[in-house]
Amino acid sequence: MPRDPLSVPSDPIAATPTGDDPGRAATARAVLDEVMTLRIALDDDQVGEVRTRFRYDTERPCEVLLTFHLGRPDEADWVFSRELLRDGLDALSGQGDIKLWPAYCPCHGSTLHVALDSPHGSALLEAPLPRVRAWLERTYALISADEELGAGPTDAELAALLATG
Repeated sequence: MPRDPLSVPSDPIAATPTGDDPGRAATARAVLDEVMTLRIALDDDQVGEVRTRFRYDTERPCEVLLTFHLGRPDEADWVFSRELLRDGLDALSGQGDIKLWPAYCPCHGSTLHVALDSPHGSALLEAPLPRVRAWLERTYALISADEELGAGPTDAELAALLATG
């Protein structure tokens, strides 16, 4: 039986140089993983659990990656903004393919609802909100919200990218 890929811890990756700028220190790339079991509802009659990896990579500071381990060779990945996740911990956040909002369930306590919609189907997931919040706070300890703002492309870079379109 193949090894469960979610059980393999992710260690920080070796430091990478940032270039020849002597005023800028080299920073170490870090990957922060948290594996949780989420409750999932696919429709009125189909409810279960799915092991899910929350991943944050400092090389992609604006993103979080959720990997749903479905017990098959393939996995389902969803990438969305860290800001969307942060906002969803306190209020309805998102539109279209992904929506997040906090809820309280007498059976499970504070939860984060994650609604996903794709051409392949939709699902409603519940994650333990305190654990998600703690993991997200650890991502902000690696790269703050202010640092994240400076990590994206500049307006000129975006304009050039769109012009080549």
